[in-house]
Amino acid sequence: MGRIDETKDFIPVKIAILTVSDTRSLAEDRSGDTLVARLEAAGHVLADRKIIRDERAEIAGQLRAWCADKSIDVIISTGGTGLTGRDVTVEAHRDVYEKEIDAFGTVFTMVSMQKIGTSAVQSRATGGVANGTYLFALPGSTGACKDAWDGILQAQLDYRHLPCNFVEIMPRLDEHLRRK
Repeated sequence: MGRIDETKDFIPVKIAILTVSDTRSLAEDRSGDTLVARLEAAGHVLADRKIIRDERAEIAGQLRAWCADKSIDVIISTGGTGLTGRDVTVEAHRDVYEKEIDAFGTVFTMVSMQKIGTSAVQSRATGGVANGTYLFALPGSTGACKDAWDGILQAQLDYRHLPCNFVEIMPRLDEHLRRK
């Protein structure tokens, strides 16, 4: 599996948390609270946090605004990844992605299977990159947020994680946008 290279310095990344819900407020946002607690415990910085309704255009608009903000490195959304008619977070993310991280959803399913068995097939967790920013869409349950952070994101957002991680390639994510 992976390991941490203790000879390297930890590099904190700036993470925005977006909760997608028609009914929750910040006071009731346990999944958002879970992600904030975990990212801060890992040494990262909460760059921003919002709750937005299950509206595709609004979600995509917020994602684009945060992708344009150079003080944000990573966006993690929670909620709206299921199969019902109001679940449009995945579509909104894909409206924004320049590149999809195909294996993120697969690995999330593998991690989730260990906890909830075949019910994991009902999640459409996804990840991608846009404008030099990582985006991840997680289910709205606190368990799913814990699984995604503990099983994938904590390691991949740690510059010291070997053999490779998302942080080490951050400076090159938008190289196609630079003049040659």
